[in-house]
This record gives sequence, C-alpha cells and structure tokens, in this order.
Amino acid sequence: MTRLFDLTGRVALVTGGSRGIGKAIALALAAHGAKVAINYATNATAAEETARTIGGADAAIIIAGDVGDPAAAASLVEQTIAAFGRIDILVNNAGVTADDLILRMSEAEWDKVIDTNLKGTFSVTKAAIRPMVRQRFGRVISVSSVAGIVGNAGQANYSAAKAGMIGFTKAIAKEVASRNITANIIAPGIIDTEMTADLTEAQRGEIMRMVAVGRTGKPEDVAPAAVFLASDEAAYVTGHVLTVDGGLVMY
Repeated sequence: MTRLFDLTGRVALVTGGSRGIGKAIALALAAHGAKVAINYATNATAAEETARTIGGADAAIIIAGDVGDPAAAASLVEQTIAAFGRIDILVNNAGVTADDLILRMSEAEWDKVIDTNLKGTFSVTKAAIRPMVRQRFGRVISVSSVAGIVGNAGQANYSAAKAGMIGFTKAIAKEVASRNITANIIAPGIIDTEMTADLTEAQRGEIMRMVAVGRTGKPEDVAPAAVFLASDEAAYVTGHVLTVDGGLVMY
C-alpha cells in the first residue's frame, strides 16, 4: 500500500524557512521525501542548521534573499531550479511585523509589512507559477494568519497583508487550476515563535481566553497542514483557507 503524503521527487521552496513555522514546514516536507530550498533574509546560521538537519546538499540548500525585493524574489525560484532541476511546491512563509495603533502607525511601518508579507508573496508566486505551468503541476501554499480573517488591534498593517494573501491566493487558484496547480492558505492562530515571544502576559491571557483547546500552538502543529496541501492527496483542494488555531476563530 502506498503511504499517504509521499513527496518523493518533489522540490519545495520555503521562504522564511530558517526558523519558526517555516523551519517546521521545511523539516516536515523533507521528512516526507521532498528536496527543500530554504530561504532566509538575515540569519544564515539558523538556515544552515535547518539544512544540516535535513541532510546534505542533494536534499537541502539555503538561499539568502529578501522577498520584498522583486528581483531577489525571482532569484529564489531561479536558484531552486538551478540546484534541483524543478520547483513543485512553494511555501510563502516569510513575514514581518511592525505593530502600532493606527493613529500612531507610520507609513514606513505600513510599507515594511505590506512589502514583505503581501508583495513578497506576489513576487515569489509569480516567479514560481511559470515553471509550474510548463510542467503542469504545482502546489502554492501561503502562510497567512487568523489576523487576516478576524483582524487584530494594533496590527492593521499585518492584518491587511494577511487578508490580502487570502484574496490573492483565491484569485490565482482560479487562474491556474486547469494546469494541475493548486493554491491554498494556512492560517495559524497563536503559535509559539519569535514573532509572538514579545506578547505580554495580559495579551497572551486575552488571546488564550479565545482558544478552545486551551494552549498555544507549536510550529510542529502547523507543518502537517503544509505536507497535506503539498501532496497528491490534496489535488482536489484549492482556494481553501485551513485554520490551524486551536479553535480561536470560532470564538
């Protein structure tokens, strides 16, 4: 019997893949047989550690680049194909925050988050779709957030970018479905990463009041969703938003 979610022979590019959710996804894809290109913006040491955990250069490579720069974003795809000969799976995970209330939020804070989280998703996806169309196969998986569904006070920029990722993904899902390419969203809730480490106890307590399962999530709680959406078993799933949030959006 063929095991479920076998990604042998597939090649994945994970943006922001050196730490947190991106790292967990990269490791999970590799554990199911995929070769993985790990993109990072600043922390080469973390990226190298993730690649070493996966294996040698025939199984994983690291690629530096800021997805907010369209030229760099296109280069990520080019370098992935140069190393492994193809690209089958794109995980748009790179993201930043610059939180502030709207009355205090600067244009620079707005642009920083939109450029990385939303424009970066556009730029890398556009570059990856072309070879996927030629090979008539592809999986585009973008890591949004429940903030893009319900909003989050103090995160107008982040919520807007994450909501934009959802609309963008649904649009391209319709554009490329006939080419055997799916496009889906994972929307995590509160996950223990560097991005959530600065929450105060009061903030964490307020959020936890809305989480049905009664605990924060781990990056490893999110990664299996990406493995499923990347697999052949998910061929009939596209334009979908999969929340991995412990029931937060039900509140």
